[in-house]
Amino acid sequence: MLQLRGITKRFGGVVANDRIDITVEPGTIHAIVGENGAGKSTAMRIAYGFYTADSGEILINGQSRRIQRPLDAIALGIGMVHQHFMLVDTMTVAENIVLGSEPGSPVALDLEESAARIRALSEKFKLSVDPHALIEHLSVGQQQRVELLKALYRDAQLLILDEPTAVLTPQEVEEFFEILRRMRQEGKTIVIITHKLGEVLAISDAVTVMRDGKVVGRVKTKDTSAAELARLMVGREVLLRVEKPAAKPGEVMLSVRNLAVGSGANRSLKGVTFEVRAGEIVGIAGVEGNGQRELIEAIAGLVDPMVVSGEMALSGTSLIGLDARARRDIGIAHIPEDRHRRGLLLEFGLDENAILGVHHRPPVTSGVMMNEREIERHTADIITRFDVRPPNPALPARALSGGNQQKLIIGREFGQKPRLLLVAQPTRGVDIGAIEFIHRKLVELRDAGCAVLLVSAELEEVMSLSDRLLVIRDGRIAGQVDPASAKPSDVGMLMTGG
Repeated sequence: MLQLRGITKRFGGVVANDRIDITVEPGTIHAIVGENGAGKSTAMRIAYGFYTADSGEILINGQSRRIQRPLDAIALGIGMVHQHFMLVDTMTVAENIVLGSEPGSPVALDLEESAARIRALSEKFKLSVDPHALIEHLSVGQQQRVELLKALYRDAQLLILDEPTAVLTPQEVEEFFEILRRMRQEGKTIVIITHKLGEVLAISDAVTVMRDGKVVGRVKTKDTSAAELARLMVGREVLLRVEKPAAKPGEVMLSVRNLAVGSGANRSLKGVTFEVRAGEIVGIAGVEGNGQRELIEAIAGLVDPMVVSGEMALSGTSLIGLDARARRDIGIAHIPEDRHRRGLLLEFGLDENAILGVHHRPPVTSGVMMNEREIERHTADIITRFDVRPPNPALPARALSGGNQQKLIIGREFGQKPRLLLVAQPTRGVDIGAIEFIHRKLVELRDAGCAVLLVSAELEEVMSLSDRLLVIRDGRIAGQVDPASAKPSDVGMLMTGG
């Protein structure tokens, strides 16, 4: 179905793809795995016409093709769903799907026929999407289905999915995999770019492994294992589980009493009470949309204080009335779930992003002047200790892969030596080597006496990292479990109200 032969792509002095060969058989699900920055997305964006290769050849169904823009790829039956969805929130499902190929005349848009076709496709693949629903009212999982429908509407026979499960809950992942299996049965060919080895083994037929811009392995899924794939990806043996000594909790660092956010029917938190002690990781498990994000952001000071009630204190000091900067200044650090919206200024350099939150304090500032030498030292320290690639402080944050953006944020927040770390989805969209690194750093911070409040949609992650685990449902704490002895099924029951 798809062959890349000898594809090379450079961005300045960086070789993203180095004479790579990838073959995708028709009617299969083909996984492409590798660390962040390995060149996976670049290769598939070349196949989709998002980038143009410096050299090499693309073959579709055995014929050499020139694909210089996405329109060329779409005409050849190729569709792509990007990691960060490309939807217009204020438009309907149908309007998003036909965007660029609008039916009707230039003065009269006719959506009824398109809506009927969209509904038929939705029913055929059991996507369960209403063509007339507004995008802003859909869950993340439903928005992803809209992206799939955009490709199917244009008769795509080959679908390229970039990190398709990065923002999905475990339940949504299972539903999504059923959709992909139905597509395969219908003769579609699917390429998945992913970091999640368990999912690769569960859904794919074949795997291509990339490292440092090169293809380093091609295997049939049935003939490999997670350990072998991890070793090929990273070039060494990788610890696939979290190893940590027993926690030694100290004083109560964070105290939350009867915390509520919102009002009336829009209340997202409904009287939450808990504590986090120094030297422990307290995890919050729950289906996304049950108040986790609002909980973290309320403690960080990112929620309108007019809709917050209850008590929050850090080591006995009330947080009520303190803005986000004041909370950072007394020792609260925050790794947000949305690194683009909350964590980085994408057009700014790594050096400028590295000082966010401390840019107003000595030694970064001296009077009204910025201390350039200190900024250089501070940035170089983060880049070195947290292995941010490429290690160029002048690069804009947008130029980094998702995993390296995450490592930059984590390095910045850890560098504040916080008393309390609020961390949401720490490894979302991050490769296996970086996951191991981030987990180790979180445990090291805990052992240094920091209190850590962790939210993760990855149940395995939150259970393996946490010393205590709280389950949130419908804005309330539904229960507390010991992650060392609880079964995932027990936690899942609490999460869903079973």
